[in-house]
Amino acid sequence: MPIEIFYTVVPLVLVLGLFAFTARDQTILETQYDDPDVSIVAIGKQWAWDFQYNGDDQDGSDAVWTMGVQAQPAPNGDIDQASLPTLVLPVDKTVKIELRSRDVIHSFWVIDFLYKKDMIPGRDNQWSFIPTREGTYAGKCAELCGEYHSAMLFNVEVVSEEEYEDYLDTLRAAGQTGDITQYDRNSNLPGTGGNTADVVGTEEG
Repeated sequence: MPIEIFYTVVPLVLVLGLFAFTARDQTILETQYDDPDVSIVAIGKQWAWDFQYNGDDQDGSDAVWTMGVQAQPAPNGDIDQASLPTLVLPVDKTVKIELRSRDVIHSFWVIDFLYKKDMIPGRDNQWSFIPTREGTYAGKCAELCGEYHSAMLFNVEVVSEEEYEDYLDTLRAAGQTGDITQYDRNSNLPGTGGNTADVVGTEEG
């Protein structure tokens, strides 16, 4: 009897303790900022990422964006880091990212941030946080999403507020403005690194 009680009570205490810590931390991580300093839409697609930096206009006309292609390996297998889609964030600012998918289920994972979240077609997920240290951080899709899933990589660059604003200005100067979230299907040419999105922002469905 004592041994049976011990092997029943101890696991129960451990499970309840782990559940309590998990519930506490998950509540903190899932709390969304209502008025963040930075509002971004991250869009997963086979097999790359699009990032839209929202402005103040509800119709997205003052937003700026980048569209990415999947990782391009060199003959020796090395990945060209400069060609990866890059999400730029200002340090010590509240950030809210809306997570969407253009096609199948993906998962947004910034490895050093120790957190990942699914991107499900037809359902928008959100993630709010404050990046506190400048640097470059690796990200990838954590949900098997097709043939080139392993090439669905991206980087996150946490920079000063001045560098962040300068980056947005370069996107405006390049004409990468407006709302890209209505373009439903990916613009990638699978396996080639090409891009067919010459009319991004105007095509729907």
